[in-house]
Amino acid sequence: MLIEHVERYVDYRRKLGAKFDTSEHALTRFARYADKCGDTHVTTDRIHEWCNQASSPERARDIYNKLRRFSIFLRAEDFGHAAPPKGAFGSRRSPRPAPHLLQPEQIEAILSAALTLSNRTIAPYTYHFLLGLLAVTGMRVSEALALQRSDLTCDGLLIRRSKGGGSRLLPIHSTTREAITAYLVRRNRAFSISDDLFICCTGRAPTRQSVGRTFNSLTRQLGIRGPIGTPGPRLHDLRHSFAVRSLEACAHDINAVRRHMVALRDYLGHSSILCTYWYLEATPVLMRAIAAVNEDRFVGGVR
Repeated sequence: MLIEHVERYVDYRRKLGAKFDTSEHALTRFARYADKCGDTHVTTDRIHEWCNQASSPERARDIYNKLRRFSIFLRAEDFGHAAPPKGAFGSRRSPRPAPHLLQPEQIEAILSAALTLSNRTIAPYTYHFLLGLLAVTGMRVSEALALQRSDLTCDGLLIRRSKGGGSRLLPIHSTTREAITAYLVRRNRAFSISDDLFICCTGRAPTRQSVGRTFNSLTRQLGIRGPIGTPGPRLHDLRHSFAVRSLEACAHDINAVRRHMVALRDYLGHSSILCTYWYLEATPVLMRAIAAVNEDRFVGGVR
């Protein structure tokens, strides 16, 4: 059965360091569908039939690429599996959403609004401190939700499930530690069935989707984000804003900036500094610094 091949493929990819949660879900759904149709091998026709049921062209392309890689993996052992052509549902990657740099006062308003959520559970405090941690550390939301209580160490936060399967120690400011400690007092009194640092009414960490919906709801409530269907700040923009504001605070000296970029790469958990550069969108502060350096170099001043 194809579902057994999926389990083996997922296990193989995870041993290589991939988390593979989203891909596992997509492959499992396809395998169950193909098994119900009586398929013993992956076929191109069945892949096309399944992808044509996707909710959007972008979703169809994403599913097709996942199934194509899965089929080619199986074909290495059994030529009965198909070798679907590349790009059958398009090869263009979706452009990255335009970033929204949040102002400090906007972030403060979001955190205050989180405390107005239903106070019958720990949720208001969880979202208040969770969003605050994302804002002051630039952590990925998946990293924050994977934190356990024991990950708060005397040296900082231990990130065990970083992107790509790595881990790192994240130094934190004393005020951040005090905030987490204050949250833990409430969290340890609340109903819990896990050791997750951040929990909701289920006793476990909220899902990434729930955090995203809550963030969107709070920003709409505050007028920071427009009506449904219009672009606006996303949860990931807390990370983006942290990266940009940290560079703005850096001394405007080329050597200092170089050192800062390397440190920021490690702090954000990027495998390549090229990923870090993408976050640094132009702001008036950065543009003035760049213009000043270029003018000095033009007139033969500071290199």
